[in-house]
Amino acid sequence: MTSEGYAVDLHVKVLDEQVVKRAKDRGLDAIVYAPHFTRLPQIRKRARQFSDDRLTVIPARELFANSWQKRRHVLAVGLEEPVPDFLTLSATMAELRRQEAAVLVPHPGFLSVSLGLEELRHYRDTIDAVEVYNPKHLPHHNRRARKFASETGLPTFTSSYAHLRRTVGEAWVEFERPLEGEQAVTGALRNGDPRRVLHRHGVGHQVRCAMEFAHLGYENTWEKFDRVMLQGTAPTHPDHVAYGGEFDDVKVY
Repeated sequence: MTSEGYAVDLHVKVLDEQVVKRAKDRGLDAIVYAPHFTRLPQIRKRARQFSDDRLTVIPARELFANSWQKRRHVLAVGLEEPVPDFLTLSATMAELRRQEAAVLVPHPGFLSVSLGLEELRHYRDTIDAVEVYNPKHLPHHNRRARKFASETGLPTFTSSYAHLRRTVGEAWVEFERPLEGEQAVTGALRNGDPRRVLHRHGVGHQVRCAMEFAHLGYENTWEKFDRVMLQGTAPTHPDHVAYGGEFDDVKVY
């Protein structure tokens, strides 16, 4: 923990030795690791591998609810059991509520992949925080996100949303009290603990934000989805044998 609080980058997609070093150099106490299309047990295993007494890596899932074309991103911290992608949004939210996970909304209203204002209002009792600054955002996206948070009265957060190693630690949340591990961070998010929403400034930050925005070109293509999800049974597809048919009645594929 830093002298001023507990600093967490609440959403990164990449994890290796370089990421861990960068997070430590940036003064972070923890990062939340939530790669796409990876099952929770594998995420947990990798998080343990890269955690030490200076940096905690917290496993999480950014779930894709609904169909690919109408997908809605929901970040879940503190899951006890695996949840697949491509369930209905209502089923996804119900499962996260059942597991008492912290439910975060990344990049609200962004492109066609995010929860909008009406959905934030509808699921307000389930959602624990709304992201109000994201390096992939343009300035008007951040303004809109802050407006959504203000209109719903939901707590706020930020993250690097790092798909690229150099973006880790560009944006982070600093909690006022010391936290230890996944359960403590999950509890702080669910309880709306006091926090500061912080990000870097300057030319270097602007360049890294621009690089992250450019990365969207591949990230949101149908070709990526087709390659990852439709060519065989992918790890987070609801038909995967690991889920044992548990979600057959609420899946969209």
